[in-house]
Order: sequence, then structure tokens, then C-alpha cells
Amino acid sequence: MRGTGPQVEHSGVTPELEDLFAFLRFPSVSTDSRNAGDVRACADWLIGKLQAMGLTAQLHETPRHPVVVARNVHVEGRRTVLIYGHYDVQPVDPLALWNTPPFEPEIRDGKIWARGATDNKGQMLAHVLGVEKTLREEGELPVNLIFLFEGEEEIGSPNLAAFLEAHKAELKCDVIAISDTGMVAPGVPTLGYGLRGIACCEATLRGPKGDLHSGLFGGAVANPATAVARLVASMHDETGKVAVDGFYDDVRPLEAWEREMWSKVAGVSDSEFLRITGSPGLFGEPGYSSAERTWARPTAEVNGIGGGYQGEGSKTVLPAEAFVKFSFRLVPDQEPGDIMNKVKAHLEAHCPPGVTVEVEVGHDGKPYVADPHSKFGLAAQTALRKAFDAEPVLIREGGSIPIVQTFRDILGVDTLLLGLALADAQIHAPNENFPVENFEAGIRLNQALLKELAL
Repeated sequence: MRGTGPQVEHSGVTPELEDLFAFLRFPSVSTDSRNAGDVRACADWLIGKLQAMGLTAQLHETPRHPVVVARNVHVEGRRTVLIYGHYDVQPVDPLALWNTPPFEPEIRDGKIWARGATDNKGQMLAHVLGVEKTLREEGELPVNLIFLFEGEEEIGSPNLAAFLEAHKAELKCDVIAISDTGMVAPGVPTLGYGLRGIACCEATLRGPKGDLHSGLFGGAVANPATAVARLVASMHDETGKVAVDGFYDDVRPLEAWEREMWSKVAGVSDSEFLRITGSPGLFGEPGYSSAERTWARPTAEVNGIGGGYQGEGSKTVLPAEAFVKFSFRLVPDQEPGDIMNKVKAHLEAHCPPGVTVEVEVGHDGKPYVADPHSKFGLAAQTALRKAFDAEPVLIREGGSIPIVQTFRDILGVDTLLLGLALADAQIHAPNENFPVENFEAGIRLNQALLKELAL
């Protein structure tokens, strides 16, 4: 599917939604080299949109996918606000589970259905259109604005840190705003003030030099598929705590005021977690609620596991190798490199006899936390209150945006996390969706935010 293909007509759709549909039609999957042309075409579309609004916009090359930077005419004495987003999207597999083609957006039940609708095209374009509306109504913005949009967030932003270092002076700002996070419940404005970090790896267990007949050789040599199951089981104790030695050494404890505040947040109770996930029961580190586990406690998760015959019926084979993919969500004061060293030591120490283990380290990112009661944090809360006509709640996010801590390290400023996604948005999964009302609220939020940050 191509983003430049025939457009679907949507009767009664607003110009803002038509812009979003055009944006969503680009299959800008950053991880797949076959989509490199689509990623660039999407960036070119953004450049055209931003220039048509009267902004200065430039496409910056990186070793893989381009960065888009746009700005208004900067006025001395005004605050400078940088708004970040990403125009790349996740792969659509498994395609058969989509109810409609993932790059042919449509509205059903008050939601926009398409890959990237929530993550992150719908959320970031709401900011673009909020700026466009303010320029149309007021003739200028109340702040100096920088848009920074990348095409590699879904592959860990491998080239953005170097770009920030190279352009540090021209990207100097007072605060950063990002809408790539979630709301706790429909209609409940949410300010995120923290993100978990991440560290990933893959372990490959190897046994015989090739697949073997399980009748002739089973019981005589170790089975890597059995061994990988034992290795995975070693990662947690029976209660759900991570069993890696030293894993919790540097974890910053939850503050009492956070636990008190989160206990009152609507939409994140244990029963809500069960309803949203459809799981038959909850499980995790004892002594914490589901919200506390996902927002402020570290985890170890299996993201994929395999080995041996995967087809229909039986094939009596003893596989030569098996694999497991892990991701570790980290919290403040944990360092990805330190955690990965401890994980590698654990995997090597617990590798079952008769097989070897090779650990390949993947991407990582540091955790992030800021003061939600800072000057800019309070301004963001006011803007959320105005956009949604409701009192905002303050949370940390369970997900990771590794570049947020990098922004702080390089540009020296904090980030406001203004989530517009709902828990059932199906991001990274088939049938991704974004409520029309959240898209429209995001436009209002941008207008209110820039006004509040200007004060």
C-alpha cells in the first residue's frame, strides 16, 4: 500500500481530519528497508504542510531516515517551546487481523482506524494543526516555536542524539512538549512526569550442530527448546519478582504522595486492568497495585520465544537452537548498561547444561522523571484543564521514550508529556485507533499550552 495512492472519500469530514487521513496513508514503517521511500515521502509531505502554514521547514538527512525541523520567526524575549513527534510507524503484521486496511484510514464508532492513528501521527498532527489554527486566528504565536519530528522513534531513535549534539545551538529551548503517551481514561486529561527506561536483548541457545531425530537422539543430548524454557523460568521467582542478582539495587522507591495520588486516579484500578487486558487474573511483583507496577517498578518480560518445528501437526525433531527476546523496563536511578551486564551474567550462570548461550544486546534508553509541580508543569496542567474542561491527573508512564532523557542530557531542559492515547488504542497491534474527540482536543490543547507557556 502506498501513501500516495487514491484517496478514500469521507463524507462530512473536516479539513483537519482530511489532513490526518493524508498523513496516515503513508506506510512509513521505519524498521523495514522496503518502506524507506514511503518514510521519506511522509517527511516530504510534512515539509510541505509546515511550509504552507508559513513556517520555515527543513529536511535534515541522517544515516537512515530524515529529521524534519520547522520554526516560526523567533522574537527576542519570548520563551522557546520545542514540540517533538515521530512520523514513523510500527509494522502492521499480522495483517490478517486488521478489520480494515491499515493505511486506508476510516472513521467508525467515533474513532479513526489506521496504523499510526495514535502512535504518533494523530497526536503530533494535532499540535501542528493547533499551531495552524492559532496562526490563522491570531496571525502569530505567543512563543518561539520549534517543531522536531523524526522518522526513527520506532527503531530506538539511533541517529537523533547525534543530530541534537550537532544542532544544539539552534535547538536551544526553555521546555519540550510531547504527545506520545496516554490518558488514564476517556475525558480525563493526563500529565505524565515520568517514563520507564528500557534495555533489550536476545539470547540464543545452541545444542547439536543440526536438527536431530527426537527418537534417535532425544534423551542423549540436551534440547535447546527445553533449555530456553528453563532459562526463561529462571528470570522470576514464584511471586513475580525479577530474580536477576542486583536487579533492584538502584531502584528509587515510590514517594508516599505518589502512592496516595495514584490510588485515587480513575481508570487504573486492578479491576480496570483486568477489563482492559481481558486477562483471567493479575500477576506481578507483590506489594504494589497494577498502576504502581507499570508506572514505577522495573520489569523483565519475554517478547518472543521460539525454536523447532512451528508448522501444523507433529514433526519429531530435536532443534539445534532456540531463542528468546527480552525487554527490561527500568525506573529512575537504574542504568541500562548496568542492568544489561547483570542480565548477561544471570543468563550465563543459569544456562542449562548441554547447550551454550549467546546474548546479543539490543537498544536501550534511560528512565526519566521530572517535577510535575514546576512552573512549566503547572502551566501544562492549566492547558489540559482548559482543553478538556476537567481536572488533570498526574502519572508516570509505563512505556519508554528513550529520547526524552537524551533531550535533558543534551539540551538541558525538561519535557511535558501530554498524552492523548487511550488504553484500548491498540498501538503496535492490529486495529490501531484514535478517538476523533481526542484528536480535536489535542488541537485545543496545543493552542492553550502555547498561551500558558508564554506567561
